[in-house]
Amino acid sequence: MARYVARIRNLIPGVRHADSNIPSQGVTVDMGVLDYGKDKIKMSFYNPLDPVPKYDFYAKDTWSGRIKSTRPSLDVLRKPPDPDDLPPPPEDDGRPKVKLVRFGWVLGVMIRCMLNIWGVIMYLRLPWITSQAGIILTYVIIFMSVTITTITATSVSAISTNGKVYSGGTYFMISRSLGPELGAPIGLLFAFANALACSLNTVGFAETVRDVLKDNSAQMVDDVNDVRIIGTITVIILLCITFAGMAWEAKAQILFFIALLLSLVNYFVGTVIPPSTEKQAMGFFGYRAEIFVENLLPSFRGKDGSFFRMFAIFFPSATGILSGVNICGDLKDPSGGIPKGTLLAIFWTTLSYLLISVTVASSVVRDASGSLNDSLALNSSIHCSGLGCKLGWNFDQCEQNNTCSFGLANHFQILAIVSGSAHLITIGIFAATLSSALGFLVSAPKIFQCLCKDNIYPYIGFFGKGYGKNNEPLRGYMLMFIIALAFILIGDLNTIAPLISNFFLCSYGLINFSTFHASITKSPGWRPQYRYFSPWTSLFAAVLSFVLMFLFTWWAALITFGIVLCLLGYVTYKKPQVNWGTSYQAGFYNMALSFSMSLTGVEDHVKNFRPQCLVLTGPPNVRPALVDFVGTFTKNISLMICGNIIMEDEKSSFPQHSTDMLVDWLNQRKVRSFYTSFTADSLKEGAHDLMQASGLGKLKPNTLVLGYKMNWQECKPESLQDYVNTISDAFDSSYGIAILKMMDGLDVTSDLHSAGRSSAIDNPAFDADEVPQCDKDETDRNSDISDDGSDEQVRSVFQTKQGRKSVDIYWISDDGGLTLLVPYLLTRRNRWKKSKLRVFILGDQETMKEDRKDMKMLLKRFRLEIEDIVVITDVDKPPLVKNLQRYEESIAPFRLSEEQAGGDVQELKRLSPWKVSDKDLEAIKPKVERTVRLNEIIKKNSIHAALVVISLPVPDVTCPSSLYMSWLDALSYSIHCPVLLIRGNQENVMTFYCQ
Repeated sequence: MARYVARIRNLIPGVRHADSNIPSQGVTVDMGVLDYGKDKIKMSFYNPLDPVPKYDFYAKDTWSGRIKSTRPSLDVLRKPPDPDDLPPPPEDDGRPKVKLVRFGWVLGVMIRCMLNIWGVIMYLRLPWITSQAGIILTYVIIFMSVTITTITATSVSAISTNGKVYSGGTYFMISRSLGPELGAPIGLLFAFANALACSLNTVGFAETVRDVLKDNSAQMVDDVNDVRIIGTITVIILLCITFAGMAWEAKAQILFFIALLLSLVNYFVGTVIPPSTEKQAMGFFGYRAEIFVENLLPSFRGKDGSFFRMFAIFFPSATGILSGVNICGDLKDPSGGIPKGTLLAIFWTTLSYLLISVTVASSVVRDASGSLNDSLALNSSIHCSGLGCKLGWNFDQCEQNNTCSFGLANHFQILAIVSGSAHLITIGIFAATLSSALGFLVSAPKIFQCLCKDNIYPYIGFFGKGYGKNNEPLRGYMLMFIIALAFILIGDLNTIAPLISNFFLCSYGLINFSTFHASITKSPGWRPQYRYFSPWTSLFAAVLSFVLMFLFTWWAALITFGIVLCLLGYVTYKKPQVNWGTSYQAGFYNMALSFSMSLTGVEDHVKNFRPQCLVLTGPPNVRPALVDFVGTFTKNISLMICGNIIMEDEKSSFPQHSTDMLVDWLNQRKVRSFYTSFTADSLKEGAHDLMQASGLGKLKPNTLVLGYKMNWQECKPESLQDYVNTISDAFDSSYGIAILKMMDGLDVTSDLHSAGRSSAIDNPAFDADEVPQCDKDETDRNSDISDDGSDEQVRSVFQTKQGRKSVDIYWISDDGGLTLLVPYLLTRRNRWKKSKLRVFILGDQETMKEDRKDMKMLLKRFRLEIEDIVVITDVDKPPLVKNLQRYEESIAPFRLSEEQAGGDVQELKRLSPWKVSDKDLEAIKPKVERTVRLNEIIKKNSIHAALVVISLPVPDVTCPSSLYMSWLDALSYSIHCPVLLIRGNQENVMTFYCQ
């Protein structure tokens, strides 16, 4: 017994046994030690195979070195398998365990974010923006930017703490929150934006190096080409650093951070050092109240002189907040580190921006010549009126001629003039630009790699291949390098910055919308650990981001949205096979639930009637023609449920997980239908239960559709009785009935088996001895029912274009209009739109014109386009003898013998309700003769029809099942095209009134 239980325990992967002793029931069972660390799996006292809750049963990955564990199934717990049939215990895969490089929240998030936020804009454009917009509007720009980034950071924190975040950063979070439709386009754009941000900071670095070369009279070509040359060399060096791996990149970031801090300290120290005469000539006078007052208000100049242009140029300096998120796969604790590190980085960088803006605007004038000759101490007789006069300098001439070379509005390197040491500022610019460029160059391929691995877009998987222990996307690095290099060749920082702002604002808007949408859907899976966020502030930030996109650069915003819409359309069309539990899925559920509840309060009206069909298909893939036919007229307008009745005694032979297989089959065929199975003792009982239980509120079937029983003469009498009882029970339940008959039958089970396909699932409740039906005609690609995407799909006649064939409706009995409505709905579909409707009615020769006129008026008021109306006047003529004889032969096996007819007929019919007495035949003889005659008329008039629709006779409660089936057989015998026998529930489903 001990060995038996020990072998059972081997079913639980990841377990090794310390010993073979089996503790007694009722105590906690120690199952032994796993391969990793000191962790142990313990068992519940309920069962020695039933483990207690454990982390490893919920984990999806094994990157931390753990062996993935699986809890035992219910089958194992309920019915332990034979010891001789047990699988061997799981073996280690033998792969060497590697030590991965993981970062904490300080180095991996806060410092990385600060380095990416502190970029080229802070050093080379923030003083210039302050001179243009003034201190007040500059603070407005900073606070608006920080508002967006802070709310985005809280949204990111909420998403990142709502489950394990893998590599892919922003793309991963948006796609897993909003789905691939929006996540994939934004992931692609955000990777592109990061590549552009790399080029922006590289151009800033190149501008600084160019200025240094110019100061030392070492210019290579000219201003623009020097930037291009230096930028190209720089981005190649950065690429080499990234190829060295994440560890080298992290060490380089630390050095950059130290240099950047030294340069900032150097600047603030320089503001309190009394300026020299040379610095005064360049516009720096130390802290002065008059300078502060002068620079409070805006003074816009040049082609970029507008508030939103200044905003667009500044905004990239706030876009490094997602740097930690972008490498979340390399963090030790993404859920805890991202909120803490990101928000602290925003706080410190915002404080530095505010201090730099106010200090430089309080100590430097907007315009200065840089000439020592403009000192009033040397030219005291010159009269001047500008701010410089109060400070002892005359800058009026260069201000009036717009020739000033220095001052906040003219010199981008003003921080170097103000600081204690210009060399430290230059080093700081190098550190800020290179660190940001390096950070963006690392982030972009990581995002793109995750997108490639999801296989959402074609032809990009090549760039997703990883190398080394950290799975570095070297090919992705090369792609982003090429993109960055292309924009470096533009060589103008003010041109690149607004483009980047659009892409980042679009990404931030989608991140905030993701948080908002996930919150309002109230999905049980939305349980972020970080709770300091509001869905309404996230919505506000999302709207603000989208509005600013158009206010910054409207044409770039239109292009951005155009690209997103194109990518969105592609993903929506392709429908990638992914299931990420997105908030869209939760939203769809909420909407469906809300609309379903709302629908319950809506009263039924004949104008809104829809044939909501319960289709007894059995496994849908073995009766594709029946599925295709009903799916054609219900798709997008009505409810369709494929019902599969499983016999109780055959339940064990029905494959597990068959529901998923059959739903996948319906999806591949693009049939909009639900699927449900039901266990019952008979077809009638199962259909009755399905009719009662199927549906939700007003979304409940009102029409039962089933296939014609082709083998009614050869099958067991009980099966025939069960089939007819199902029809009778549907009538008793006030359902409409539709029976589809095809000459070759509907069941394709034997065809699937002969082709060796695994998708055929036999169900004894539905006869599978019909002739296989498989039509190989040409199909229409733009059809309503599709069979593409799988070799296991069998084409049916309803997947072909019907051309200009007619749909002939033999409206023999008035059922409320369902006989007309279904053919009309068919002709609204692409494959049937060229087909013409013809209506045949019964009448007398004397009143034929009046009958036709009355029917024409009725159909006109129904607003139906009918090609022709035919009045049948010869149905009372006797049928051909051979046809009547064939009918008698079909019913002969079910007739009572002479000996049986001489006994108690009622008792015999009670025991064998399918038996037919002479009295039954005599009573139905006139109906049969007219039915056989009508069949002859149908075969003559509908020889070129695509579909024949005939009113279904209603069976009398005393009518034997065999007699009713022979009646249907006589009505539909030998008609070459599909035949639909249909009958409504005698309630109007069509009206010509407005209310």
